[in-house]
Amino acid sequence: MDLLLQFLTNTGYYLADYRNLVMIVIGCVFLYLAIAKEYEPLLLLPIGFGVIVGNIPFFKGFGLGIYENNSVLHYLYFGVTTGLYPSIVFLGLGAMTDFSSLLARPKLMLLGAAAQMGIYFTLLSGLALGFLPKEAASVAIIGGADGPTSIFLTAKLAPHLIGPVAIAAYSYMALIPIIQPPIMRLLTTREERLIRMPDPKREVTRKELLCFPVIGIILCCFLAPASIPLLGTFFFGNIMKVSGVVDRLAKTAASSIIDIATIFLGLTVGASTQGDVFLTPKSVLIFALGAVAFSIATASGILFAKFMNLFTKEKINPLLGAAGVSAVPGSAREVHLVGQQEDPGNFLLMHAMACNSSGVMGSAICAGILWSFNVG
Repeated sequence: MDLLLQFLTNTGYYLADYRNLVMIVIGCVFLYLAIAKEYEPLLLLPIGFGVIVGNIPFFKGFGLGIYENNSVLHYLYFGVTTGLYPSIVFLGLGAMTDFSSLLARPKLMLLGAAAQMGIYFTLLSGLALGFLPKEAASVAIIGGADGPTSIFLTAKLAPHLIGPVAIAAYSYMALIPIIQPPIMRLLTTREERLIRMPDPKREVTRKELLCFPVIGIILCCFLAPASIPLLGTFFFGNIMKVSGVVDRLAKTAASSIIDIATIFLGLTVGASTQGDVFLTPKSVLIFALGAVAFSIATASGILFAKFMNLFTKEKINPLLGAAGVSAVPGSAREVHLVGQQEDPGNFLLMHAMACNSSGVMGSAICAGILWSFNVG
């Protein structure tokens, strides 16, 4: 009987805390959104299942939890806390990115820069609400709508906030179809949404595509050396793609390698949301600030596009500003869909991808700047 009682007291049913149950419900919601609604399933499915795994109650000291030394999850989590997984993801993103549209119309890069305003507004808001500078910087980067960048910066500045920051960043990336369209319609007129973007007047040469990653890494990382771990792998992946001499490496980076990193990144980030660690007032505030950051980033890109139209003869569809956030390719796809709702013959996807790719670079540079200001 004693052995039976001891066994029962060691089961998850006995050890369960209401916070674990709340997080398991949240994990199930993520799975539902990924499977039934197909909201960024590559992100939400591993994260949602990881949330469930991380909130199964267990007895401490047996090497089971993600925060316990020598546990399997702890070793897998090493790639998150060191920034390894985000760098690998950026390698794959670079190998998948085509800069032709951006090079054909370079002014679209400005929209990617404008969309980063959400980061700096949220930084000031976080400081005003009592976050420490390193914590405020980690929360602010959510405005870039870039999960890997958010995880990378938070791992360097505020490791104790990786769980809520990562979940917030990936949640808003997955909820782009819900968050961004109302902001797009609110800030643009129907006439503006009907603006068609003409095909570029010139064709981008192979030499330009080869020079861009070299020039890009020099310009960006000289400006913000702390962005080397992200942009270094990003531009390396891209030059492998455009060089044409290492196709096998480029295809591996764009498929197997990024997929493996995404699996472990999502699973361990989800598992890091143990109820007793994750469910705190600060986590709720991070979610609120993240929503504000993402909304302001979207609005900033749209408003800056409208501002550019005051001075340019060739008008830009302001919807493209919403793709300035670095949620690849979700925000670009949403811009295209909203544009086609007004005019089925309006194809904005390639132009939106140009803004999207510049947003990736912009958020990584912002992360490098914030990290450099918070060293020490």
